[in-house]
Amino acid sequence: MLRSLQPHSTDNIFIFALRLHSLFFIFSSLNSHGRLVDSHVFIYAGCSQEKYQPNSAFEGSLNSLLASVVSSAPQTSYNSFAMGNGSSTSPEGAVYGLYQCRGDLKTTDCARCIESAVSQISLVCPYSYGAGLQLEGCYVRYEHVDFLGRLDTSLMYKKCSKSVSNDVEFYRRRDDVLADLQTATGFRVSSSGLVEGFAQCLGDLSSGDCSACLAEAVGKLKNLCGSASASDVFLSQCYARYWASGYYDFSSDSSSNPDQVGKTVAIIVGVLAGLAIVVVLLSFLRRALALSLTLSTNLKICHLQTVL
Repeated sequence: MLRSLQPHSTDNIFIFALRLHSLFFIFSSLNSHGRLVDSHVFIYAGCSQEKYQPNSAFEGSLNSLLASVVSSAPQTSYNSFAMGNGSSTSPEGAVYGLYQCRGDLKTTDCARCIESAVSQISLVCPYSYGAGLQLEGCYVRYEHVDFLGRLDTSLMYKKCSKSVSNDVEFYRRRDDVLADLQTATGFRVSSSGLVEGFAQCLGDLSSGDCSACLAEAVGKLKNLCGSASASDVFLSQCYARYWASGYYDFSSDSSSNPDQVGKTVAIIVGVLAGLAIVVVLLSFLRRALALSLTLSTNLKICHLQTVL
């Protein structure tokens, strides 16, 4: 279950840096409110500690599920799947999963975001029986057990900006936005004065469970981030965010640092790419030298045979 997923850390950076080409999509773009909207920005990932074996029935089902996720994204912003759970298949091959894009993404942007997330999830969480990966614009999750439609309000990620002074008007506006977001049944954007925000539930939740999840998320925004002028809270099946218009500086409290992760990955990928080129060149030179020595030896043998 998702509660067993462990937050991704930079200790795993070398695992997914080898193939994490999708992070090169990370370029800052701002909408009219100054809100970062690049859908490929990494937010968090969680991985189960249980591992499956390569070439197992589960791996085959997982590959089929992830392929279905990628092919479905250009048609719809949310879908869920169950693979290998039939009566004629081994229980070990069962896998359940879903994906969802942020409600304001265009279809093409949604498809690109999901493709990026799928390319990363098995690299961030190699051979994991369960994994979830959140990018700025989309989310992908799979599990060995059926989690679909089951409410889970576990805290996965939070990020709080620096605190603001005792601005009564700001707090009033913020509370108005959060109260509005709490009533969402899917994706909702809200604003009041200079405060803006949005919230979203996963598509597998009922309206009642969505309300319960968002109530928990809003409560954590207030309790965990206090007087922050901007904050994000991601629970297992919903999230809520708010910020003061034109201000989205998260340089203080955070449960992780995805921006630093992205920078570190970019550096490592660059170094690895350089090393890969050197390795290829050395391999080519080694083969060329070996071929040259072989030809030279064969010519000498032919010459000796001719003389004899």
